[in-house]
Amino acid sequence: MAVLVTGGAGFIGSHIVDKLIEKGYDVCIVDNLLSGNVCNINPKAKFYQLDIRDNLEKVFEENKIEYCIHQAAQVSVAKSMKDAYLDCSINVLGTVNLLDYCVKYKVKKFILASSAAVYGEPKYIPIDENHPLRPESFYGLSKLTSEEYIKMFAHNFNFEYIIFRYSNVYGPRQDPFGEGGVVSIFCERMQGSKDVIIFGDGTQTRDFIYVEDVAEANCIALESSVSGTFNLSTGKNVSVNELFEILSGLTGYKRSPVYQSKRPGDIAHSCLSNNLLKSVLGFSPQFSLLEGLKKTVEYFIDRSV
Repeated sequence: MAVLVTGGAGFIGSHIVDKLIEKGYDVCIVDNLLSGNVCNINPKAKFYQLDIRDNLEKVFEENKIEYCIHQAAQVSVAKSMKDAYLDCSINVLGTVNLLDYCVKYKVKKFILASSAAVYGEPKYIPIDENHPLRPESFYGLSKLTSEEYIKMFAHNFNFEYIIFRYSNVYGPRQDPFGEGGVVSIFCERMQGSKDVIIFGDGTQTRDFIYVEDVAEANCIALESSVSGTFNLSTGKNVSVNELFEILSGLTGYKRSPVYQSKRPGDIAHSCLSNNLLKSVLGFSPQFSLLEGLKKTVEYFIDRSV
């Protein structure tokens, strides 16, 4: 069974590819390498350097693709607020392009990486899947629009789908030089004894999930016969200030954080309930925050040697 992973050279996608190959799947990757890294590509996967907005006929013709795990995206909230057209082009039109090929080549199941950003500022915590959908950034809006396209495609063309609304994913291979990914940014700056910047007052909270848990959940979703939308999270929140203190302890960082103004589109608090995921797919995260942060810090230490 062949699985197409878009964004398979990226942070989350490459971990999913590794997990699928461990489980015996044939995997092909579509990635334009603008944010992905060729070093992340599993040598056992078939790689196509293409954008998800490109003509993908060759990919589908050469591989008997039965499943598509769609991780490729524009993922920066800040960038979406500066360039809404680009964000929409990649996240909405790129997804629709991919869906058209999946319908043409009769793909059995489509799995989307969506985001907690679709909820906007929460009305209650933890946020469940019935929470109102009121995104406050163009990134959140483009992810929500992609979700709706997938559900309509699935309804009209009769294929299974899973939409995962990710909380804040962290771990090895995350880009420490992007605008997102607070854990990797903190790790890189602490390793280099640089100032660590916190936007806002640091009391904002997030639900962090380790990347290997995300990869495992995608594999379970692929192997299930379920369709639906699920939060993918730990259900436990931590403030950015608390995260700073934990990472300072793990890295030996001695400086105080530098506080700057809150960024447009950022929300104050986010914590996702994972009860539906547990009850329907039987999945629970295996890594605690401390375990995951230790593994992440080790990765950045090894990388800097």
